[in-house]
Amino acid sequence: MKPPARLQSLIEEGLIDTVVRQLMSGKEATVYVVRRANETWCAKIYKEATQRSFRQAVDYTENRKVKNSRQARAMAKGTRFGREAAEAAWQSAEVDALYRLADAGVRVPKPHNFIEGVLLMELVTDAAGDAAPRLNDVTLEPAQARTHHATLLLEVVRMLCAGVVHGDLSEFNILLGVDGPVIIDLPQAVDAAGNQHAQRMLLRDVNNLRSFFGQFAPELLQTDYGHEIWDLYQRGLLSPEVTLSGRFTHKKGAVNVSGVLREIGDAQAEEAARRLRQQLPR
Repeated sequence: MKPPARLQSLIEEGLIDTVVRQLMSGKEATVYVVRRANETWCAKIYKEATQRSFRQAVDYTENRKVKNSRQARAMAKGTRFGREAAEAAWQSAEVDALYRLADAGVRVPKPHNFIEGVLLMELVTDAAGDAAPRLNDVTLEPAQARTHHATLLLEVVRMLCAGVVHGDLSEFNILLGVDGPVIIDLPQAVDAAGNQHAQRMLLRDVNNLRSFFGQFAPELLQTDYGHEIWDLYQRGLLSPEVTLSGRFTHKKGAVNVSGVLREIGDAQAEEAARRLRQQLPR
């Protein structure tokens, strides 16, 4: 196929050889299958984030580092330079998270390079060597659902031990590769210790896994791994070797009404986002 302009420049620089085809297109990026020598990679071209809400941007980007105080001031004021700096920070967050998580042994695509808003990384494949499907495109047997759920819980734990919360984990950004699930789409990843919304996002990530796999293995719907994982993390007892029970006893106390309303709003926003993703072309 004819390479898009942003990939043509990478061909001219010798970073890739050819563009094979478009793999998928979403509201944040378009992904292409590309070739470099005898390897097949994917190239993720970021779009401008015009569809993100302000509240979501603030929640996800809280405590993110920028290069200098000028950028921070411009981002706070919302100037053109500030918007460009914010977008660059959003894109580099995924790159930083991928390298960080790959080093921690988390099942994510291996990153190869990031240049001019294009992320070159491993192409996750299935047993036939084709691009791996997303979990939402797969029907599972109960035993498979239990196995993949356990695998992904371990990945969530590994991520948290590395100080990262995905922030938008669901069946729409998990690929089912030849060796099992692989987590993708990390531009909204947050620092577990530095973002005050990290706990809420971690719980939502784990609950999304429970809801999806619970369709195939209904007993998973009765578990509460999210609160258990976060409690162990807060007490400094979380590690990839820990044995999780899926049970957690909540302390009794006054109801945080504003917190409950926030959770309801987040759930509604997440459902709207899920419906949008279902309508987007692959």
